Amino acid sequence: MDIHGDKIIILDFGSQTTQLIARRIREQKVYCEIHPFNLALDDLRAMRPKGIVLSGGPASVYDPEAPKSDPGLFELGVPVLGICYGAQLMTVQLGGRVEKADKREFGKALMAVADDTGLFAGLERGKPDYQVWMSHGDRIEELAPGFAVTATSEHSPMAAIRHQELPLFGVQFHPEVAHTLIGVDVLRNFVFGVCGCEPSWTMRNFIDATVGEIKNKVGSERVICALSGGVDSSVTAALVHRAIGDQLTCIFVDNGFMRTGETESVLRFFREKTGLNVVHVDASQTFLDRLTGVKDPEKKRKLIGHGFIEIFEQEAAKLGDVRFLAQGTLYPDVIESVSFKGPSAVIKSHHNVGGLPEHMKMELIEPLRELFKDEVRALGLELGLPEEAVFRQPFPGPGLAIRIIGEISPERLAILRQADVIVLEEMKKAGLYRKVWQSFAVLLPIQTVGVMGDERTYEHVIALRSVDSVDAMTADWSRLPYDLLGRISNRIINEVRGVNRVVYDISSKPPATIEWE
Repeated sequence: MDIHGDKIIILDFGSQTTQLIARRIREQKVYCEIHPFNLALDDLRAMRPKGIVLSGGPASVYDPEAPKSDPGLFELGVPVLGICYGAQLMTVQLGGRVEKADKREFGKALMAVADDTGLFAGLERGKPDYQVWMSHGDRIEELAPGFAVTATSEHSPMAAIRHQELPLFGVQFHPEVAHTLIGVDVLRNFVFGVCGCEPSWTMRNFIDATVGEIKNKVGSERVICALSGGVDSSVTAALVHRAIGDQLTCIFVDNGFMRTGETESVLRFFREKTGLNVVHVDASQTFLDRLTGVKDPEKKRKLIGHGFIEIFEQEAAKLGDVRFLAQGTLYPDVIESVSFKGPSAVIKSHHNVGGLPEHMKMELIEPLRELFKDEVRALGLELGLPEEAVFRQPFPGPGLAIRIIGEISPERLAILRQADVIVLEEMKKAGLYRKVWQSFAVLLPIQTVGVMGDERTYEHVIALRSVDSVDAMTADWSRLPYDLLGRISNRIINEVRGVNRVVYDISSKPPATIEWE
């Protein structure tokens, strides 16, 4: 059974919303994956896509260093949709002309449809007020041979184009963002009407196909699974267990950077409510010793990642000949660790990806590495995991180590743990724990002057972070009620000895990341 079914390939030219294109297509139950713009034509052909999307990007097509894909992709006979930069690149590579616009378009614009077939099937021709989202300083000035205009806006007389004989389409606007009110219609028309895809990308089909793949790969071998208690590792463990049963042993490592009571609650949950075999390894002192004096966040991640692998290999040796290690790597983990231009512009090493040693004895099994977080949650429910496991807020593999900015010490860990408990308690009391993506405390590497009981203090600062997101590829800071922020701040300052100031992080992703390190 094909694990993917019909497939759409996105070639990424560096847009901040490329991942949103993939999400919107997958919401139509059609599989979609992202590759760098310079993917070799033979590799692209071998993937046998039903359609190709050229993403937007920050460059101008006439710049000497502008990213360009192989123009041979237009001769594959596969439908192509160019979005913003992708549409301009298609135009230039096929003989048209793009120039800097007299008036740039950024934000909402009104667009009129001139052709109610293809991308705009089901929409009203001539209607002048379809709201779309523009983000460009260049525009198409001369169509490539064989193309016609299918939509216009005030400052983009060629807001959408299509070839009159070949399945080639371009839009100057961004159909993937929520501000384009007809965006879902446009992408749906491309995926189903133009590409002829079948909606077969469901978590039930994914389970059936993945279970078969794991069985074939593992055979009679033993597998260990890195279990943290978070949704990713929990779903991974449940999926692998369904495939191979008692051949799976889960390893829960306490690295010393867990939340208060986390180790006890995770072990109790899995031992009482699942049929998984869980081995507990207390390595807290080992990791604390290893990270003494370490301030650089990238070094923290790699030291922790290498330490986990060492422990997994030690535990595997105790079980005998274990060939495979299963872990909960997700698609955003992979994308963040490999930029669209290659490893030179990596945002950060993810603990499941860039944090692993180059020479690892065991072979990885990563059944979730093509899924976004919301797909993983749906998969968990399909596997029968309870909601308390599926809807836990994400917690990073390195734990509190990357929420303590700078050097880690037992004293600083104790401060952050106490603050963290207060944040989660108050978010749950307010009924917001499951409504936001993540909410947590960060201990900053500075101290500030305060006054308590008529005495001067010089103590630590806690930053609060709460974000709204769908899949962690983009995120916006949560507009938490002022009274809630006030309660959290008041409790931390009064209950956590050593803290005299609390601040709230109002940065979105991008440009910031969700975690501070």
